Amino acid sequence: MYMNKFKGFLYGMTASATFGLLPLFTLPTMAEGMTTDSILCYRMLFASLLVAVLMMVRRVNFSVGVRELSWLVLLGFFYYGSATLLFQAYGSMSSGMATTLHFLYPVGVTLIMAVLFKQRPSPFTIIAIVLALSGVALLSLRGSGGEDGNASLVGILLVLLSGLSYAAYLVTMNNVRRVRESNNLKLTLYVLIFSALFFLLDTSLSGGLQMIPSGRALTNLLLLAFLPTLVSNLALVRAVKSIGSTLTSVLGAMEPLTAIVIGVVVFGEEVTGPMALGILLILLSVTIIVLSPLLDKNIAERLRRLSKRPIRRQ
Repeated sequence: MYMNKFKGFLYGMTASATFGLLPLFTLPTMAEGMTTDSILCYRMLFASLLVAVLMMVRRVNFSVGVRELSWLVLLGFFYYGSATLLFQAYGSMSSGMATTLHFLYPVGVTLIMAVLFKQRPSPFTIIAIVLALSGVALLSLRGSGGEDGNASLVGILLVLLSGLSYAAYLVTMNNVRRVRESNNLKLTLYVLIFSALFFLLDTSLSGGLQMIPSGRALTNLLLLAFLPTLVSNLALVRAVKSIGSTLTSVLGAMEPLTAIVIGVVVFGEEVTGPMALGILLILLSVTIIVLSPLLDKNIAERLRRLSKRPIRRQ
């Protein structure tokens, strides 16, 4: 059982680490004049095609029932909502503050699971969430200066709704039986397709879908569709089904950590003291999450033994 959970932790870390590669392929494409709506739309469309090819190779049935389809549309909307609300929030606050507020989604997942599904988080999960939030704040708010003070109330609401949308996405995937029992490839395909349709609607309302300007941009879009989308989403689905939405959400702290590594290695950014501390806190958080099943089991065993000890009378 623990081996299955360990695989779930690996899938969760893979999902968040590959998702953190987004800037590596997005920034060069934006530098060529493409808007975020068009980039996100192509990202989902190309990723959908890659999943469809993979399904045909593995001979996975494409058919879905009407009830299952309704949940897949909802998941696609949550996935779209999380991305588009976060990008809109970037216009009214620093990206560092937006990233930090967005990463409150593990708290959202924990609260939803506690209120709706009566699942209480373990003390180790709470400690890991606090460490992860602190680490993400140290990484994301680096060099923000006074820009954070200019954040508007609308921007804060947008980014909080973005995190809530992603929390709802994870919880739905974890707790709806029709979704949990769905084939991983099929689930990923339809979530990406419906997300792409929502982004396509967005682009049609804001001037239409842009043409891809160059072969280099096409290469970046294909890599964007493969690593931070296809690989990340397939790993995310496996993680949620193995270890649940709460632990998977905390492992999302690897996303900004990967982005920092890319910034240092590829874009020549410097590592400051607060950034180093943030990296350390995130790694500590991930370590606690990975070891939490063993720690919980050890504490439960000690409490069981303690309860069986005879009470000595003075």
